[in-house]
Amino acid sequence: MDLKNIVKMSQDIVSDALNQIMNAKKARKQEVIVSRSSKFLVNLLNLFKEQGYLDFKSEDKKIIIKLKKINECRTIKPRFNVSVNEIDKYVRRFLPARNFGKIIISTSKGLMPHTKAIEENLGGGLIAYIY
Repeated sequence: MDLKNIVKMSQDIVSDALNQIMNAKKARKQEVIVSRSSKFLVNLLNLFKEQGYLDFKSEDKKIIIKLKKINECRTIKPRFNVSVNEIDKYVRRFLPARNFGKIIISTSKGLMPHTKAIEENLGGGLIAYIY
C-alpha cells in the first residue's frame, strides 16, 4: 500500500474546500482544484461568486476555483443557530469591520449573506464567513 497518496480529509466537504482555498492563497496560487463536491458547496461558492470573491466552474466531480479578492474564508464551527437579532453579534465576532465581508447563513429560504437575512428578517445556522 502506497501511503504517500493517501490524503487525510475530514467528513466536512465545505471546511475542506475552504481550507484548500486558504492554503492556495497563502501559497500565492491563483487556482484551486477541489476534488470533493456537493450541492451545498456549489451553492456556497455561488454566493461567493456573486459577491465577487472568486470564480469557479464545475467539471465532472471536480470544482476549479479561481481566486480573486479573498483575504480570508473559513467555516464557522460549531454551526450556531441564530435569530435575526443575534446576527450582529456574530458579524462583530467574525468580520474585521461592519461593512467588510459576509457571513453566510443557512435559512429556511436557502443560503444567503447576513445582510439579506437581516433584510428578510430571517435567522438560521451560521455556515461560513468571507472577506
